[in-house]
Amino acid sequence: MSEQQAITEMFDDISPRYDFLNHLLSFHIDKIWRRKTSQWVASHHPSTILDVATGTGDLAIRLAKDCPSSQIIGIDLSEKMLEIGKKKITNKQLEDRIKLQIGNAEQIPFPDNTFNAVTTAFGVRNFEHLEQGLHEMFRITKDKGTVAILEFSHPEKGFIRTPYRCYSRHILPFVGRIISKHHDAYRYLPDTIEAFPKAEIFMNLLKKAGFTEVGKNEYSGGIATLYYGRAQKKNVLSQ
Repeated sequence: MSEQQAITEMFDDISPRYDFLNHLLSFHIDKIWRRKTSQWVASHHPSTILDVATGTGDLAIRLAKDCPSSQIIGIDLSEKMLEIGKKKITNKQLEDRIKLQIGNAEQIPFPDNTFNAVTTAFGVRNFEHLEQGLHEMFRITKDKGTVAILEFSHPEKGFIRTPYRCYSRHILPFVGRIISKHHDAYRYLPDTIEAFPKAEIFMNLLKKAGFTEVGKNEYSGGIATLYYGRAQKKNVLSQ
């Protein structure tokens, strides 16, 4: 079994309690982070959006609210997460705005230059090949389109860093294990946060993938960060 298959199975297993644990373990602050990300995307008025690693569709649903003229597609490898997302979309009567489907972020099943914006929330750290996934996100974004990547990050300030590390290394895995009934899933989370590149390194990877005007907005003292950029493709397309 590949690493990606193992991760997909893990998310399938925890899908029934995933949303509940997300909100509980973040004290519902994750909703604020998604709202800020969605509002940033909305400020660029995209008509088409691809939400990569959409999970149960929380960011896609928020985007539908903030971008009322946008058509949104969400892709994910976890079929059970998508099933939950589709139920949420039906309950909110958003079937005409949001479509969810199986899709690999490292082999995105759409042609070049398809979407005005590409987004993801807490998904890129699960990519098996991070640079490949970022290149794919650039490939399917139209010229002058935007990328918005919300991800956990590394708080730099000591008064936040120390208690956050204690919480993420000890309390979060314990509570997550008890509620999800999955031994490894919520130990995997802090491990992936620790392994994820620091902000400057990640922004350089975005530039390497082709994005320009790359920047970041830190939330909650750096616990989460919105990374953003623009796909300037004129020079690329003319070659």
